[in-house]
Amino acid sequence: MKSTLFNMVAVLFGITLVASAGVGVVNMITVEPIAQAELTAKADALKQVLPPFDGTSDQTLTIDEIPVTVYTATRDGEVTGYAAESMSKNGFGGEVRLMVGFAPDGEVINVNVLRQTETPGLGTKMADEGNVLLASIQGKNLEQMKLVDGKLAVRKDGGDVDALTAATISSRAYVDAINRAYMAYRSVARGVPATDVASGASAQTGGDAREGGENE
Repeated sequence: MKSTLFNMVAVLFGITLVASAGVGVVNMITVEPIAQAELTAKADALKQVLPPFDGTSDQTLTIDEIPVTVYTATRDGEVTGYAAESMSKNGFGGEVRLMVGFAPDGEVINVNVLRQTETPGLGTKMADEGNVLLASIQGKNLEQMKLVDGKLAVRKDGGDVDALTAATISSRAYVDAINRAYMAYRSVARGVPATDVASGASAQTGGDAREGGENE
């Protein structure tokens, strides 16, 4: 067959069509297992951050233009706790997503890191059991801690949350997500309006720019 521009375009179009179809098939095969895995992980996270429960109801709020879902856990018709699925976009590696468990009175029961892409050995320690971030807030009511402009903060920013070593940006993102979770908890449990204000850490510049090492 003589090589012409039309033939080359036709062949290229055919290859693109086949490749696109292949990607579509792979997506159809994987999308359901991925969704199921996320549901399983979320169910496991709820068990880890809440007291025993036999049912949950959920409500999604928007805080700082970010959706936060609060799960109200009940047992025999009585509320046993609340879990807020919260996130921050300010991690060193991007999004940090947490499940934060609260007792009915606001005490932090536990925190489960659902997703993070932080620096291995530094920011990733936020997911370690008993890490300093969790140890700073677990078993405490955040309203009774040292707040900065009404919000939880790491010590470097004037608060009393211990940051991960050499991972200040990751630590700020963790605290940012905790603050947003607490705002959502108060809105659902106490009827306090979740006002659309910046909570927790913001993207850092200058001395805390994302240069790795000590500034991570």
